[in-house]
Amino acid sequence: MTPEVSIVIPAYNEGETIETVLDMIASSTRTDYEVLVVYDTANDTTAPAVTTYSHTDPRVVPTLNTYGRGPAQALRFGIDHASAEIVVVMMADGSDDPKQIDNMVRRIRAGNVVVAASRYMKGGRQIGGPLLKRTLSRVAGLSLYRLARVGTHDATNSFKAYSKPFLKDAGIDSRSGFEMGIELVAKARRLRRPVAEVPTTWSDRTSGESRFRVVGWLPDYLRWYLFSFGRPLSLSEVEARARAVAGGAKNG
Repeated sequence: MTPEVSIVIPAYNEGETIETVLDMIASSTRTDYEVLVVYDTANDTTAPAVTTYSHTDPRVVPTLNTYGRGPAQALRFGIDHASAEIVVVMMADGSDDPKQIDNMVRRIRAGNVVVAASRYMKGGRQIGGPLLKRTLSRVAGLSLYRLARVGTHDATNSFKAYSKPFLKDAGIDSRSGFEMGIELVAKARRLRRPVAEVPTTWSDRTSGESRFRVVGWLPDYLRWYLFSFGRPLSLSEVEARARAVAGGAKNG
């Protein structure tokens, strides 16, 4: 049977943490789901851990990314191979709280195309994390909410649910880091598609090393930040302008 939601988790050498994350999903999610844990190489430490886990829980799908290295390519690969009409993206390091998944799915079923797990709305919070990253994320999220009216206080958080038909319509142009989250919020805003949010608690990882590169990925985030502002666009206009944004990222 086709699951109700596909949870896509990009992973890089998360063999120490991925089992805990999968246990958290299993204990807190009532919606029928599959989990695609996506890694770039067969010798990634995540691969054997996920494979072993899948032997006792067939909802977990070890997934080898063949689109190219990096989180953006892993996310695109996982989404393209997701079975459900609702896709949730979350991280492999245990920072995201899967208790919000059921509520996020309900909000997509209600007609929203993007549902963000928000650290910066009432009831949400963020525990730990580098000061620069926290500050930039909060400023971007609150300013986009108030000035561009994107529908969420936390456009940069990767922990989001999406309508797969919307993903097919809007496309994913991100090719480097985790900027896909803000890209799709920006596209939804320019297309005037509904975006919602639910409060979440984000906790910084307690082991391993973060792969987030604030300085290296900042220009890509900034391009999609600016893209959020402006008049309504048609799908063809969004596609053309998004290509220009993505082209600027490649040439930058």
